[in-house]
Amino acid sequence: MQPEDIELNKVSDHLWRVPKSGGMRVPADFYTSDNFISTLRNDQSLVQTVNVAHLPGIVKASMAMPDMHTGYGFPIGGVAAVDPEDGGVISPGGIGYDINCGVRVLTTSLTEEDVVKR
Repeated sequence: MQPEDIELNKVSDHLWRVPKSGGMRVPADFYTSDNFISTLRNDQSLVQTVNVAHLPGIVKASMAMPDMHTGYGFPIGGVAAVDPEDGGVISPGGIGYDINCGVRVLTTSLTEEDVVKR
């Protein structure tokens, strides 16, 4: 898939959407200006945002923020929420391991009941 071949729909002043198609489980939304569209057409971050929309368990949309640019798997500035009950995944690429943004992946034996006050 090439960035220039991806269908883009303008939803509002700064929200653009790639509609769900093929194996995408959700649409791919990204926030940018009209001026940045030509840059995205020559950058793999648009393709990466669409690729994230294929992940098992992804909820609502694959999203990319205004600072989006090509990353490793996920675009830098990419965001995805996943539902573990629907086969959701945790990807270090989605939390910026390539730029050491300070977010980390860890495992714990704690359950939701252990940490959420009801």
